[in-house]
Amino acid sequence: MIRWLLGPIGLCLAAMQALAADPVTIGVGYLGVAGTRSTLSLVEQPTDNDGVAGAKLAIEDNNTTGKFLNQRFTLEERRIREGEDVVQAATALAEHNGFIVTDLPADALLKAADALRDRGTLLFNAGAIDERLREADCRANVIHAAPTRSMLADALGQYLVWKRWPRWLLLVGSHDKDKLYADALRRAATRFGAKIVQERTFEDTGGARRTDSGVTLIQRQMPVFTQAAPAYDVLVAADESEVFAAYLPYRTWDPRPVAGSAGLVPRSWDAAQDQWGATQMQNRFMKLNSRRMTALDMQAWTAVRMIGEATSRTNSGDVKKVTDFIKGPDFSVAAFKGTKLTLRDWNLQLRQPILLVDGRMVVSVSPQEGFLHQVSELDTLGYDRPESKCKLK
Repeated sequence: MIRWLLGPIGLCLAAMQALAADPVTIGVGYLGVAGTRSTLSLVEQPTDNDGVAGAKLAIEDNNTTGKFLNQRFTLEERRIREGEDVVQAATALAEHNGFIVTDLPADALLKAADALRDRGTLLFNAGAIDERLREADCRANVIHAAPTRSMLADALGQYLVWKRWPRWLLLVGSHDKDKLYADALRRAATRFGAKIVQERTFEDTGGARRTDSGVTLIQRQMPVFTQAAPAYDVLVAADESEVFAAYLPYRTWDPRPVAGSAGLVPRSWDAAQDQWGATQMQNRFMKLNSRRMTALDMQAWTAVRMIGEATSRTNSGDVKKVTDFIKGPDFSVAAFKGTKLTLRDWNLQLRQPILLVDGRMVVSVSPQEGFLHQVSELDTLGYDRPESKCKLK
């Protein structure tokens, strides 16, 4: 009798051990560009693991929950070098990973998305802020964890208008992405009732200012560049190329605050963020990486956490089932920003608050009080449904 009882118990234990030993593996790829870009400030030089460090932290977080659901998350990183075929790299990652987090330029991301469309691979854009990826060039297999330029510009614009600083002097760099950011700032000014009193272009003539005479040169150049402007409340700089904006604070001809690409800067995340439980997140990241968490780290973390949230809610690692849930009305993800983040179903952009930071502190968080919306106040940042030209394909 005792033997008969032990038989079923032993079988159950064996089955449980087999189940525990063979979890569902959910592969996540990370596709980025090799190398790092230089910045004007030696203090803020990006590291070679910028972005992927956030993804690795999220994999740990996913596995903490996943062990209770018999799910195991893995991360495979691949970096493409100049001249390397992004389609080949993306296809190789897709062999073992149903989800790929990307930090790619817009054109490269579109090539990867189109190449993987028929495979059913779901891509998460963690790096590119280009508007066209959510508008005319939107893709049904690309989720956007990174904010857009218009979201960043609207977040800044709301605060400047709330502060009653409606008159802007707009300084624009000479590179294409500087001009795109300037377009977003012009749109924000029109949208929220600000006025651009004048625009000036800073031509990038090359050369380096990190020389013995650098400070002297800058101290002479920047006041002259901003001299004789019409009356304005705030100087707004569009300088994504990081050529001149960092030199503006404390060097303008008129004593005015600086915002945009320097001074008060809109970001999805900052090392100074400590609200809504963010301190423990910052501490865990610091412990693992011996550095502060960047916006790109957080965008990659959010993308991987979106995957983890959807797999736990569906109790499935099936890519189609997870994709359908993320795109559905019941999906949301927490990201230490004071509210749950949801997806805009018309262009697959993640709704999210934007931090306004000065390099040391979080000055404010947009949307600002009083900017209302019939669906979500977060939709006051960026292109709303009626404005969208996206036709998912």
